[in-house]
Amino acid sequence: MTTATTAAPFLTETTLELLGQIEDGPGGFGGVTGGPDWAQEVRRLARERNATILAHNYQLPEIQDVADHVGDSLALSRIAADAPESTIVFCGVHFMAETAKILSPEKTVLIPDQRAGCSLADSISADELREWKDEHPGAVVVSYVNTTAEVKALTDICCTSSNAVDVVASIEPDRDILFLPDQFLGAHVKRVTGRKNLHIWAGECHVHAGINGDELAAQARSHPDADLFVHPECGCATSALYLAGEGAVPEDRVKILSTGGMLDAARSTGARQVLVATEVGMLHQLRRAAPDIDFQAVNDRASCKYMKMITPAALLRSLVENADEVHVDAETAAKARQSVQRMISIGNPGGGE
Repeated sequence: MTTATTAAPFLTETTLELLGQIEDGPGGFGGVTGGPDWAQEVRRLARERNATILAHNYQLPEIQDVADHVGDSLALSRIAADAPESTIVFCGVHFMAETAKILSPEKTVLIPDQRAGCSLADSISADELREWKDEHPGAVVVSYVNTTAEVKALTDICCTSSNAVDVVASIEPDRDILFLPDQFLGAHVKRVTGRKNLHIWAGECHVHAGINGDELAAQARSHPDADLFVHPECGCATSALYLAGEGAVPEDRVKILSTGGMLDAARSTGARQVLVATEVGMLHQLRRAAPDIDFQAVNDRASCKYMKMITPAALLRSLVENADEVHVDAETAAKARQSVQRMISIGNPGGGE
């Protein structure tokens, strides 16, 4: 790795020892275990940097545990905007750090490894959106927050998985809508709203798309008393509703929820066991929120390699070197900010992705 000790004159012997263990490989920075010494140094370095550490629900457990705030991307970006600290260290994927920068243009925003991308955000580019808009003049563009800053800048109004139905319902019935980029969330919104003039981009999160209906049905059959928490990005969301409609699973046990919605439901459910269809990092927060409930992944291989690039080594390096800083040009940020603010102005800012 590149060591920039001049950027951090407050390094201790423990910090230097940990830095010496860092290895940079194709899967990200490794070599450091997220133990007590590491956690103590991370918190100390954050104070020295006047930084707050934000961690998405899909992050490694040790990253979630050391963070000042844990949540979904939009909630964390709004926390960043209100935080008194001048530096935001966003432990998530790149579009999330961009969103924080869009809402906090005056602050320094760091992502511990700039290589942490997102297959869903990458499923539509700004040029592709421009072409799609040209094919549907006058259509309203609704973009999931899981998009790049450039796409948000071409968007009329953003949405989250928890408020997508409300956002679409707020648009005049006779206006065509271009919904992007997630096809499964779009199908869920179309099903709930009955909107015929909703055009859906064929994008997907590779992790959520990989949680299929056959797996869900098999798990539901083998755990007949469990609740089902299903993220609307999942390829199995339709299957979950089908199981409920056919009576294979009681309808009140099937819940299509955002990550924030899952946490709320975990605190109020009467079930003793819950099957969870989303990225496996979510299990850590669910188990903390409701430790008496047995939370099990529908697919225990549903792990995002990009989320997991934010390792203990990467976070330590970011705090020492002030790396990797996220930049969004002022014009793009201003336009993107408008699309997020329009969503918030409808009265339901949502629970994030």
